Amino acid sequence: MNDALEGFERIVRRAGTLSLPADEDDTATHPFDERNIHAEIGKVSRKLFDDGHYSQATFEAFKYLDRKVKKLSKIRDSGHKLMMAAFAEASPKIKLTALSTESEKDEQMGYKFIFAGAMSAIRNPRGHEILTDPIDLCLDHLSFASVLLRRLEKTKS
Repeated sequence: MNDALEGFERIVRRAGTLSLPADEDDTATHPFDERNIHAEIGKVSRKLFDDGHYSQATFEAFKYLDRKVKKLSKIRDSGHKLMMAAFAEASPKIKLTALSTESEKDEQMGYKFIFAGAMSAIRNPRGHEILTDPIDLCLDHLSFASVLLRRLEKTKS
């Protein structure tokens, strides 16, 4: 009986030194972290994304961006019209640059069209149609929304 107990003890002690491979879920990072999705975008999109509602996650991210521009610019419009007015080079409500050089004016104009295009090409179809986006397209859209939001946070006005 003593031999059996000693044998069992040897097995248990050896088993304690064995290491199991880490569970993949323990080491995996969330795609939002891999893509550096803006925290505010994550707040409105992550649950939808995690539940597999990729088109809706994209839609909510761009709705958030639209509301942010609306709040900063104090313009009542939304979507394409809001972006064209908020970032207009002549009298912008939101200045992304100092607008003192041609290059800065061009940058302001470029972002005006990028923001407006994002509303027309990304947000609007998801608000008016039933779309099913693949995960990679959703992550690309959320990354793009994050870029725009970060640029907005660096405004000059």
